[in-house]
Amino acid sequence: MTDPDPALLVQVRQWIAGDPEPADRAELAALLDAGDLPALRARFSGALRFGTAGLRGPLRAGPAGMNTAVVRRAAAGLAAWLLAQRAGRTDPADPADPDSAGPAPLVVVGADARRGSERFALDSVRVLAGAGLRAALLPGPVPTPVLAFAVRHLGADAGIMVTASHNPAADNGYKVYLGAADGDPANGAQIIAPVDTEIEAMIDAIGPAASISLGDGWMRLGDEVRSGYIEAAAALAPTGDTGDTGDTGDTGDTGVLADLRVAYTPLHGVGANTLYAVFTRAGLAAPFMVPEQAQPDPDFPTTAFPNPEEPGVMDRVLALGREIGADVALANDPDADRCAVAVGDRILTGDEVGLLLADHVLRARPGPVATTIVSSRALATLAASYGVAFSETLTGFKWIMRAHAGLVFGYEEALGFAVAPGLVRDKDGITAALAVARIAAAEKAHGRTLLDRLDDLVRRYGLHATSQVSVRVTDTGQISAIMEALRAEPPTRVGEAAVVDIRDLAADPATRSAAPAIGNSRAAEPPPADVIVYHLTDGGRVVVRPSGTEPKIKAYLEVIVPVASDADAAEIDTARREADARRATLHAAVRTILTR
Repeated sequence: MTDPDPALLVQVRQWIAGDPEPADRAELAALLDAGDLPALRARFSGALRFGTAGLRGPLRAGPAGMNTAVVRRAAAGLAAWLLAQRAGRTDPADPADPDSAGPAPLVVVGADARRGSERFALDSVRVLAGAGLRAALLPGPVPTPVLAFAVRHLGADAGIMVTASHNPAADNGYKVYLGAADGDPANGAQIIAPVDTEIEAMIDAIGPAASISLGDGWMRLGDEVRSGYIEAAAALAPTGDTGDTGDTGDTGDTGVLADLRVAYTPLHGVGANTLYAVFTRAGLAAPFMVPEQAQPDPDFPTTAFPNPEEPGVMDRVLALGREIGADVALANDPDADRCAVAVGDRILTGDEVGLLLADHVLRARPGPVATTIVSSRALATLAASYGVAFSETLTGFKWIMRAHAGLVFGYEEALGFAVAPGLVRDKDGITAALAVARIAAAEKAHGRTLLDRLDDLVRRYGLHATSQVSVRVTDTGQISAIMEALRAEPPTRVGEAAVVDIRDLAADPATRSAAPAIGNSRAAEPPPADVIVYHLTDGGRVVVRPSGTEPKIKAYLEVIVPVASDADAAEIDTARREADARRATLHAAVRTILTR
């Protein structure tokens, strides 16, 4: 072995000795025998940490991968944290007494159909039971929204969802949700700081995974939770509006709903059966599914990256839509917490779908709404027009869901939508798909489409055009270097527009530049984060941040073009071409800044 690293080799041997999975021990031993230090360094570069959406990493042995040892230690750390909370302690060196007064915490666990998911879910309930907790396993595989629903539905203290969402087939992940008192906006939402770091401290304090006690006293649930979700989702009240035609009608009318033709793909994930059941129970015609993508397949054989935001991933459902004459094409990501929408061959952006859904919800249930700092400012304008509270949060639904106890709608531009936060305190691609279908059915009843509804919103609120620039890196240290360079030498121009204001969210909220007010309201300042926001002279905006789930730095672009309230279709098309040109210039300029 050349260039030995004694400390690394000691760490590897200690991990092997404490790894309960024979295949993982063999994988590391083979790398050790081969002297493959780069591979070993990658696997021991550090433990997985809770990011934007939980733990997430490649399926491989070692602390920097998703594997049996990592999952068991994560479950043991969560169990220790829950027991410490019950006993009023958070010090990992001072474990709680599992025999203290009160019922043992209840944790519900679910899993998608990825490689290892079922095994990791079973590992979790066995560890939880071994720690003296009540553990319940959902029959799998299930969509993430069903697990999030289960936390509130069962009154659980916590929930675990084994999924890597839309990541490539080689990955898996581990999301943690917490219960709370009724009325608490955090009830059923994913964990945030400081809870995430407290649980990580508990995990770090756990000994070798092989020494963790396993128990058999856990419950295997039947289909009652998923059935409860289906019934509740299908019963969500339609708004009763049919657009801006001057007429009103009931989007719950079964004749109108049954006339809608929907092309759909779950992208080899777990959403198909649940979405089908929700649609048909709500009175919609069964969607036409892309046959080669309809069943769960952990290899995702028709797409290398099962994220409907990626170029080409929607091609098959668009083709199916053309074949059947679909009114709308829908796609869920593999764990069905995201929803993509297309009309004809036009794929709507997450911000366009968010505006459609926000308007749809607020027509029936006016109340607080929220989105993230990287999403379009159109929601703030819409909220002001309805006279409802608006919140702007850090990226991730764990923040959106905590924006307001009475939240009626939240979204993020990455195709995440919460049309029923009281049902699922997370993004939910199935109820979002149902709401989109109801809007499309209402418009179809008047000879219109979702695009006509979007044009109506453009006339009201102006044209907000958004897009994204992503720069992938091989060394995560490059991300910090780029952010440091932007702070040390901030750009004075981006493309053709001058920078008129810079908000650095890493600064203390009391001293940073505030976001401009919309209407008569101003969103509360989010907590510190590694995010920089540039406001431009032409009304445009650029938001730069590191990705929370991938080795990327991302920039979110927005241009705004005013549109007259009585603009015709040709004038709106002209505005879109102007927005596209400005956005293309901005895109090129931002990429140059991020790669200089």
